[in-house]
Amino acid sequence: MANFDINSKRYDFTALNQPKAAADKATPAGTDSGGFAAQLAAFKSQNFNTLLTAAFDAPTDSGLASVDNGSAVGGLFGTQQSSGSGDFLSALTSSRQLAASKSVSGLNMSLFDPQAGYDMMSLINKKDVLYQAQYAELNKMGDALKTMQKAGEQLAGIGPDSSNADIKAKLQDFAQQYNQWVKDFNTDMQSGGVLADTQAAKVARYELAQSIGSIFHGAVGGVQGMSALGLSVDPGTGLASLDAAKLDATLAQNRQGVLGAVKDFSGNFTEAAKLLNEPDNFIPRQLDNLGRAIHFIADNKSAWQTEFGQGDAYTASGQVAQALAAYKQLFA
Repeated sequence: MANFDINSKRYDFTALNQPKAAADKATPAGTDSGGFAAQLAAFKSQNFNTLLTAAFDAPTDSGLASVDNGSAVGGLFGTQQSSGSGDFLSALTSSRQLAASKSVSGLNMSLFDPQAGYDMMSLINKKDVLYQAQYAELNKMGDALKTMQKAGEQLAGIGPDSSNADIKAKLQDFAQQYNQWVKDFNTDMQSGGVLADTQAAKVARYELAQSIGSIFHGAVGGVQGMSALGLSVDPGTGLASLDAAKLDATLAQNRQGVLGAVKDFSGNFTEAAKLLNEPDNFIPRQLDNLGRAIHFIADNKSAWQTEFGQGDAYTASGQVAQALAAYKQLFA
């Protein structure tokens, strides 16, 4: 079996089936090799390996565990061992009941460490749902970035013929569109949110905020960025605001510089939003990675569950459930 890597977490599948130390497999001195242990060996050869290893906690690939005639069986089934077939069948029946009761929980009792296999599958079940939710929300963010790209392009319409009132109205409209974009993904980006640990989403928010905050827009015309026009992003809320009084003052002092700053900003912001959605850039690359992980799990999950146990099913709720539903709609 090979190692499987998901989301930078490495699962060593082979470790789950490692045999116990050789010392544990040694037959104690004095064991009756022709009695109970021999009968167990015969049953093992008849495909009862899973049942017997579940009952006696024996490694799956090293034969049966050593069984002391008077202690091991007595401790497990509450009876003393004898060579009679009636006692053996009673023990076998009890072992069958024990294995069956544990298999109901989804554990694969043929593993050396069934709980480790079960826990691993529980994590994979959870990741399967979360990856789909992340895909849907990141895809939604990619579409929203196209809207922000258009918002930046609209500012390019500001020119020498634009009135001060028109410049102010367009900058206010831009701030409102930007804030709506931030609010649409605020819950996603908070700790524990669907996109909280998604690098592409973090970069998208950072790059657009940096574009607004750059001091180089309008530098040629003597203006130090959009903040000189009153447009800035609050570091706490991430929301943009326009100080109308500051804009009016800058327009009165250096109207040409304002026009140059808006032109620079429009080009920079539009390009930033566009690049994030370019092929093999942040958003498409992350979507491709998520898609590969989702399909890889889908192709192998049944086989993994057979080998390692079912694991706990992960039930989506709240925002994750909504995003999961959106994913289903994408590929309906």
